[in-house]
Amino acid sequence: MSIFRRDRGRPGRVSVQEAALRTGHGGDAVLLDVREPYEWQAGHAPRAVHLSLSALAAGAGLPARAQARPLIVICRSGNRSRQAAELLVARGAEAVDVVGGMRDWAKAGLPVVDARGQDGTVA
Repeated sequence: MSIFRRDRGRPGRVSVQEAALRTGHGGDAVLLDVREPYEWQAGHAPRAVHLSLSALAAGAGLPARAQARPLIVICRSGNRSRQAAELLVARGAEAVDVVGGMRDWAKAGLPVVDARGQDGTVA
């Protein structure tokens, strides 16, 4: 069963482990980080693509790497990513959000890098 199946038009939710698996080497989905730029610069998942929720809500299009691909949406704790996934699903995209966000990502020992590719932190 696909993680992208919709339940009554609402996007699904995945764990950080499932997100890492589906967006890692050989995965078919794109990890879309919807936090604000200062949060992204402090630390994000490697291979993630950035588009803040505020830009998405204002009508910004998806970055090229995220277009026409399944999306796994992440933020700091899971609130903004849920909103973003709902917006994306309403626009016809395949999207789910990550329960626990980057906080749980880091707690699970998954890599976090800053804007320079060094060890990052979750802001």
